[in-house]
Amino acid sequence: MQSIRWEFYPQVAEHPHARAWLEIQAMLGLAKNTIHAYGRGANDYLAFCQRTARPFIEATKADIVAYIDDMTHRSNPKGENVRYLHSGVGLSNATMMQRLTVVRLLYDYFIDERIRLDQRNPVSKGKFTPGRAFAGKRERGILRHYEQLPWIPGDDEWDRILDAALHEPLRNRLMLLFAYDGALRRSELVALQVRDLSFPHQQITVRPEIAKNGRGRVVMYGDVAGDLLQSYLEERADEDIAGGLLFRSQSDRNRAQGMTADTWDKVVTRIAKRAGLHHRFTTHTPRHLRLTDLARTGIDIHAIAQYAGHRNLETTKIYIKLSGRETAERVRFCMQDLDRRLERLRKEVVE
Repeated sequence: MQSIRWEFYPQVAEHPHARAWLEIQAMLGLAKNTIHAYGRGANDYLAFCQRTARPFIEATKADIVAYIDDMTHRSNPKGENVRYLHSGVGLSNATMMQRLTVVRLLYDYFIDERIRLDQRNPVSKGKFTPGRAFAGKRERGILRHYEQLPWIPGDDEWDRILDAALHEPLRNRLMLLFAYDGALRRSELVALQVRDLSFPHQQITVRPEIAKNGRGRVVMYGDVAGDLLQSYLEERADEDIAGGLLFRSQSDRNRAQGMTADTWDKVVTRIAKRAGLHHRFTTHTPRHLRLTDLARTGIDIHAIAQYAGHRNLETTKIYIKLSGRETAERVRFCMQDLDRRLERLRKEVVE
């Protein structure tokens, strides 16, 4: 079982049932980031219950609604991600949905273990009800979900990011290119080993054990990344580093040790600030942009899903939407006849 950093979740650590629930999640082998999200979400809810003197184990739907109201009206320094765009307060819809999911899973555990007397979960998921609409209809859950497409940089913004990256060491520039070329997640990028690279074919093997969903795949890197990779490996050789993790720390404190995801976060944050895109450009942005670019080129959606390591095509369809490919083609086809009527504007009337 992976160790849990209880100092980050003091409320969870103090509550025996909540602590047991998080320990079980860790024993199930969930990803480190998932455990952190669970711990952080449960800790936030427990802190709310303690702060407002509300019941925890036997919470009602009214208590959950009060928790949502609390999240909706908190101050939020990330102006672009607020719940109400003009108010400057409130957690993002995605954050609130994530925390409610954690609370629902927590109460599922209490119900299964007979810890909670009321066998109904106070966090409703929305349930299927038969109706006259196609395939019935789904009742809205306790919190309305807004589909928010990920932000991707425009051409000028991507140029600013690349220019900002020029000031970074060779390693960081290579990591940025790998993240884009291979559509790699942060955790996959820092876990790459030299043996994962196929130099003649310019390919990267993402091993199942480092992939987010255990779905291994093979991706590629381009010529520019290949040139930087060769220079970076020579740089590693000069420091007598051979094999093992590809990206190593260059800090005096832990030099040559494996680079961490937190360190990559700091690098990307620095690049984003330099490019004037703080709070927008993140470690996931190169992946979003690469998959969108693949969709723009007309590559089949199944091929994009395989490249991304998606299990569900619905996730891949997000990038089809971002590319505008399908909508643009349909509009272009339907508008051809209508556009012919506009041809008259090419002629200049002489009076």
